[in-house]
Amino acid sequence: MTALYACLYVREFPAQAMLRLRPQLRESPVAVLEGTAPRQWVCSCNARAAALGIEAGLTRAELEVFPSVALLPRSLAEEASARAALLQCAGQFSPRVECLTHCHPEQSAAESRDLLFLTSDTHFCCILDIAGTEKLLGPPEKLAQKLLHSVRILGIHATVVVSANLDAALCLARNLPIRTAIIPTGEEAKTLAPLPLSVLPLTPEHAETFARWGISTLGALAALPEKELIARLGQEGRRLRQLARGQAPHLLVPADPPFTLEERIELDSPVELLDSLLFVLGVLLDHLIARATAQILSLASVTVTLTLEGGSTHTRTVRPALPNNDRRLWLRLLHLDLQAQPPSAAILAVTLTADPGSTSKVQLGLFSPQLPEPARLDVTLARIRSIVGEQRIGRAVLEDTHRPDAFRMEPFTIPATTAVISAPQAQARSARRRLRPPEPVTVTLHQRRPTSFVFRNQRYTVERAWGPWYFSGNWWGVECWSMEKWDLVARASDNTTISCSIARNPMRPAATDDWCLEELYD
Repeated sequence: MTALYACLYVREFPAQAMLRLRPQLRESPVAVLEGTAPRQWVCSCNARAAALGIEAGLTRAELEVFPSVALLPRSLAEEASARAALLQCAGQFSPRVECLTHCHPEQSAAESRDLLFLTSDTHFCCILDIAGTEKLLGPPEKLAQKLLHSVRILGIHATVVVSANLDAALCLARNLPIRTAIIPTGEEAKTLAPLPLSVLPLTPEHAETFARWGISTLGALAALPEKELIARLGQEGRRLRQLARGQAPHLLVPADPPFTLEERIELDSPVELLDSLLFVLGVLLDHLIARATAQILSLASVTVTLTLEGGSTHTRTVRPALPNNDRRLWLRLLHLDLQAQPPSAAILAVTLTADPGSTSKVQLGLFSPQLPEPARLDVTLARIRSIVGEQRIGRAVLEDTHRPDAFRMEPFTIPATTAVISAPQAQARSARRRLRPPEPVTVTLHQRRPTSFVFRNQRYTVERAWGPWYFSGNWWGVECWSMEKWDLVARASDNTTISCSIARNPMRPAATDDWCLEELYD
């Protein structure tokens, strides 16, 4: 199989990584500053700023003559998020992707591929092995257009070059405007000939030597005799000549980056209003949903981590009933959650992390009614949670104890498998009606047994009594409880009969007003 590579090259990567999360600044000139104030300098800028004459290396004092330029501090965290998004985008077109932006510091120049041009870290570059993808993704021209379109969806402008030689694709991408290009197999030297020598990884000594020789293009370097060039520059000269002719041997070292859905933005100024924060969350959600949709996935849960003034953090997690990619739903759930649990200080940075989940599938019949949307239940529960509290919403689960009314609240969950429930056999059973709260009754005792009681202004005489039943627990803690219960059958003066259960706390001093009627039996 003939080798074929696609080079994805992004210029001014620090600026583009910042602007992808700040759509309000995309039409304005923007410069990214590096260093500590007041000794800051420009490390990257967008095209509008470059048109004004701004270039890398200008100090902040020199930027004062450009009042219309927006200045942003460089954020390595935002660049890492953008780099992960680009690698995930490239992974949709090929399982073999090598990122050429960063290399291990212990590697030698040859091992780390000298064509990475690490003299500047203001670019992003990755190589895709697209050999054999024609039947799945179409010809190389169509694949390059699809890759460029996918990158633009992320808010980044890039260049895509396809070639059978990895080095030739990278050299042309470094000198090509934002578009796609195809280098025909066997025409690498002809295509690279007009390019300047700056596209090669030249050392200052080599650049000075070629300048004295009058060599300024790759075509002029490729025309030099190989033996004489090796005699003067050694094997490095032979390597440069091979790069200029597009004939340098290459070896792709693919990496398998972990799939993570995370976006981070460092705010230009502290934010205190929730409405301003929601605007930022909306932009981050757009990117997370786009990345999940490209992998045919949905967002199962979203975690918001807010970096606050003073160094503290505020973390909240939202998990709906079903995974989905509805931006309005996620924004509403986050709004209600942060409204119920607001941060305690101004916000300096926002990190949004999502757990992927499978897309929801609903099979509806032709004549069956449409089921209620799960999103409505999620919003309703979020509103109730913001009013009554997070621990008071969900489903009631009985605790493993004999303590009356002992239960806890758990979130609603959908089981992964549906359990087969067998229908119980029909049996005649008595119904029990529990009074909440229990109603106090006045009880008359004889030899510690109830003989009569007054319930709802009616006196009842006990005909039959079962008990006492004693229940106690938590004797080792402050929540110690104890109950004495009696099951009674009593009759009133009008021959009305009731079956009930009365109880009291025997740990209190004996008194008639401690009794309560808890249950009625039908």
